[in-house]
Amino acid sequence: MKSPLKSPLALQSEVSLRALNTFGVEARARAYLPVTALATLEAVRADPVLARMPRLVLGGGSNLLLTRDVDALVLHMTNRGIAVTGEDKEHTYVCAQAGESWHGLVQWTLAQGLGGLENLSLIPGSVGAAPIQNIGAYGSEMADCFHSLRAFDFKTGELLTLSRGDCAFGYRDSIFKHALRERAVIVDVSFALPKHWQPNLRYAELAQEVAAMSKPTAAEISAAVIAIRQRKLPDPAVTGNAGSFFKNPVVTVAKRDALLVTHPQLVSYPQADGSVKLAAGWLIDQCGWKGRALGAAGVHDRQALVLVNRGGASGQDIVLLAERIRQDVALRFGVSLDIEPVVI
Repeated sequence: MKSPLKSPLALQSEVSLRALNTFGVEARARAYLPVTALATLEAVRADPVLARMPRLVLGGGSNLLLTRDVDALVLHMTNRGIAVTGEDKEHTYVCAQAGESWHGLVQWTLAQGLGGLENLSLIPGSVGAAPIQNIGAYGSEMADCFHSLRAFDFKTGELLTLSRGDCAFGYRDSIFKHALRERAVIVDVSFALPKHWQPNLRYAELAQEVAAMSKPTAAEISAAVIAIRQRKLPDPAVTGNAGSFFKNPVVTVAKRDALLVTHPQLVSYPQADGSVKLAAGWLIDQCGWKGRALGAAGVHDRQALVLVNRGGASGQDIVLLAERIRQDVALRFGVSLDIEPVVI
């Protein structure tokens, strides 16, 4: 790896990123700079040396797989702050800085008596990363309560304000994976939380978890989501992982019906646009991968969607395992699995 170029900003060189990615794989950054405020991003763009360097924006490192050292400027979003910024008849508006913990934001809103984000409890990662992926779980997506965000545009130097429509949210998708990829850095995110809150119990497992409660509160639903996640998913602080490693594939009704002929137990979910989402975990489990490993890289024994670092795995080890799984699913079901994390 090349040594970092000189710059008037206080950069750190050859920084280990092992503690900054939830897979816990070892990789080093050529140059590392914590971003504590918008002014840091503006200074990077104005710096003749740093402005020319490739960039990797890092949040909580929970949707990232590092397979090599990062020969780039790593901008680690560490800006903090959450506040209620306004209200109207229908909503209370909350703004959180990009460097805040996502789960920390959810718990903060619940402590203020504000519902809306409870189904997304215990999702690892940062607030700034949430819109990029349009994170979702248990019948809810971040876009459901999203209001707007501000992002610094490295191309123009402007601070953009983007509405929900501007962000073009989709299933694990947004404009930040397309037109604004490697161009804009999210600085803060605002949410519109409903004053007339109603529980979202569309996800069957969550509905069963709270079935004994006549009128579950947002805090009680959050606690139920946390309980389910802790039963099914490994703690990244104990076992390196990035949560769901594969997206649930979306297919046509005709494809689903053809699969049902040979696989009558196929798990699928009709979508509003007429397509069908298949349960990737079920497909992987049917191929016999749940609980298996290739060396130090393995598949979690309680959730086949989750790949884990059993200790000492490299990013390349995890990529190799993922490719073996993708090949088996494609061979057996004729379905292609897409990877969720960003692979460097």
